Amino acid sequence: MSRPGRDEDPDRLYTLTGGRSRSDSAAFDLVTLVVSECDPTPGMQSEHAAILRMCRTPVAVVEIAADLRLPVSIVRILLSDLQATGRITARHPRPAGPGAQLPDPTILEQVLVGLRNL
Repeated sequence: MSRPGRDEDPDRLYTLTGGRSRSDSAAFDLVTLVVSECDPTPGMQSEHAAILRMCRTPVAVVEIAADLRLPVSIVRILLSDLQATGRITARHPRPAGPGAQLPDPTILEQVLVGLRNL
């Protein structure tokens, strides 16, 4: 039995990324917000076009991967391609308000453990 959401066709993944296994940019973590800067163009790779349509409003990398049903590592490579051509912009979400800070990592870890135990 395979894990849900796991792509079982490595040839397809190889084709999507042109054989690359790592993105050229370290700018994309799971919560990086991506926004498209243009509409898809004819002849564009279908996954690139889907990302541009999906990101008309800010979307997190993890959401893009879930919607495309692709591993995050593959989505990062596709996003790097789009960023290199200026078709998307990416930014890490910032805490709201002046002086705001991210939650304590130990609290986040406890929440994650609790969710896994459900």
